[in-house]
Amino acid sequence: MSDSTLCLDFGNTRKKAALFNASGNIIQLTDLEGEDSLAHVQQLVEVHRPQYSILSSVIHHDEAFDTYLTTSTSFHRLSHQTQLPFTTPVSKPSTIGSDRLALAAAAVHYFPGKNNLVIGLGSCITYNFINKYHQFLGGGISPGKNMRFRAMHEYTAKLPITEALFNPPLIGYDTVTNLQSGVMHGMAAEIDGIIDQYATKYRNFNVVLTGGDTPYFATQLKNGIFADFNFLFKGLYALSLLNNKGL
Repeated sequence: MSDSTLCLDFGNTRKKAALFNASGNIIQLTDLEGEDSLAHVQQLVEVHRPQYSILSSVIHHDEAFDTYLTTSTSFHRLSHQTQLPFTTPVSKPSTIGSDRLALAAAAVHYFPGKNNLVIGLGSCITYNFINKYHQFLGGGISPGKNMRFRAMHEYTAKLPITEALFNPPLIGYDTVTNLQSGVMHGMAAEIDGIIDQYATKYRNFNVVLTGGDTPYFATQLKNGIFADFNFLFKGLYALSLLNNKGL
């Protein structure tokens, strides 16, 4: 068994895994798709034999994952009972999604002593604010890009379903490009506007953009940001150090 850590992220859209070596570097990223995702996890464990594992899940997943990881590794499931490197003075940890707890942990671990706004771009956009005193104060949640595209299709009679486009035209020239412009430029304007509001209120301010839709927006925002696609995994690794290793 190696001194490595398997981090699992079960989101609303995808199940994903990251394997960290003993130095805290990601050595493998894996999508766990389809009905064989448990078998895929078993294969990862059998091949790499990680000593530690941690799971963040925002879905009702098969408890067989927990059972297998408990018997095969030193396992921790992220929950409101997890030891956290920050406090939640305005909320109860039991009401906070495990993905948001992981993002807050990553902010404290990698950018300590700063006011951090971590923006997660997944099924929803989550705005997660952790101040310089390492207090997670909350933030906001709004629909992600796919949810916006689907909503316009499902709640109208004639608007088609369409997909995101990198660098869509500002002025759409047909129905599809109008939808793409509205969603993509609208989201960029929303994100920039939220960042501006935080920046006027806090100094020593840091912004991290993460999540599956990061590539669509990392170069489109006018505000300076850190783009880190794997920030949630890094938060899980930091929490594993704290809860599995006691570091």
